[in-house]
Amino acid sequence: MLKHCQPLFVVTLLLAAPVHAEKLLCHVTYGGETRDLEARPVNSPYTVPVQPIGSYFLFRIVFQKEPADLAAIKLYVFADRDSGPVPIQQATYPYPPVAGKRAGYGFTGLHHVYEPIRDGELQYWCDWSPSEPTR
Repeated sequence: MLKHCQPLFVVTLLLAAPVHAEKLLCHVTYGGETRDLEARPVNSPYTVPVQPIGSYFLFRIVFQKEPADLAAIKLYVFADRDSGPVPIQQATYPYPPVAGKRAGYGFTGLHHVYEPIRDGELQYWCDWSPSEPTR
């Protein structure tokens, strides 16, 4: 009887284990305030919205794992102008990102982005968590 219960016990343990999901966390600083922006993998880059940062910048994180030939992490910074968003920086990283820390600033290193018309500065760096318990 115990042999028949063993597979059921293993399945129960697996279902009770925490679910792991990878994510990106970008630390964006503008005007002395730092915000943490989280991103999870998406199927289509076209569905990813921009996040307003202050009144001058827009930030967008595209974290795409599939298809394999398009797998990448792309980070965009836009100036939010009256005529519409204008791209002022785009950075692309391979997926999965190269392991290691660049002076404590994740896989991206620390970026400084300047908006020339309003003289604004945005700083950011991003880190990748391959697996983390979710609730």
